[in-house]
Amino acid sequence: MTQSYWTARRARVLAVGVGAGMLIPVLATATPAAAATPTVSCTSAKAGLAAKLKKDITAALATRKGTVAVGLYDRTTNTTCTLRATSAYDSASTVKVTVLATLLWDAKKHNRLLTSRETTLAKAMITKSDNDATSTLWKQLGMTKIKGFLSAAGMTQTKPGANNYWGLTQETVTDEQKLLKLVTAKNSVLSDNSRVYILKLMNQVISSQRWGTPSGAPSTVTVHVKNGWLQRSTHGWRVHSLGTFNGAGHDYMMSVLTQDNSTMSYGITTIQGVAKAIHKDLA
Repeated sequence: MTQSYWTARRARVLAVGVGAGMLIPVLATATPAAAATPTVSCTSAKAGLAAKLKKDITAALATRKGTVAVGLYDRTTNTTCTLRATSAYDSASTVKVTVLATLLWDAKKHNRLLTSRETTLAKAMITKSDNDATSTLWKQLGMTKIKGFLSAAGMTQTKPGANNYWGLTQETVTDEQKLLKLVTAKNSVLSDNSRVYILKLMNQVISSQRWGTPSGAPSTVTVHVKNGWLQRSTHGWRVHSLGTFNGAGHDYMMSVLTQDNSTMSYGITTIQGVAKAIHKDLA
């Protein structure tokens, strides 16, 4: 038979099949390719560092289940690493840094200091991850101010949780890294005093909540951390950790967001494996 005969016949069969609502797998020319597994991407001004980080972060995640997003930025060596940078996760308590930043941004706009009540709430929210304090500040600020800060900060991928469910705010590694960059360097969004205050509270987080990104940090580095954890019926445990680190000749920050963890402990172990690899390579 000629090629044209088979081509015409195949077209007729497909037309009949589609018209009758039938599926004809035998004649399918190709199946859609499975989505490629995202890979770690790194760039650096320091020779060899990007390749080393990519290799070691990948190795740290090789045997881990769950879905992990990673963001790293080191100002000193102009190093950036990302994995699933734009994937959205339920924020859990990591959104509390955004709540505090919004409070301070709004106070700066009105040229006022925080009240003693606000400082008490802010300290409880960050250092102990107090949910009631967070709910109080979230309601006080309201959606207009929260969205106003996100816009000013360029955090365009962050979607605040509706109906006061701040823990269901959708966040990405890209936006969390933008936030940590604002907190750790001079900018027009947050005043220097505001940045110092946020870092001070993140440095005072209670010992039982200092897991995650600080794991493996050199003793000469000053650590600032805020973690989040939340279990839901879909995607299991969300376990996240934001950290900024200064000292030992480096100025860096990382965000690790995870979900589909069987337990909170499993998620923490995953994050700490990534953190240890990063601290080791930068140090």
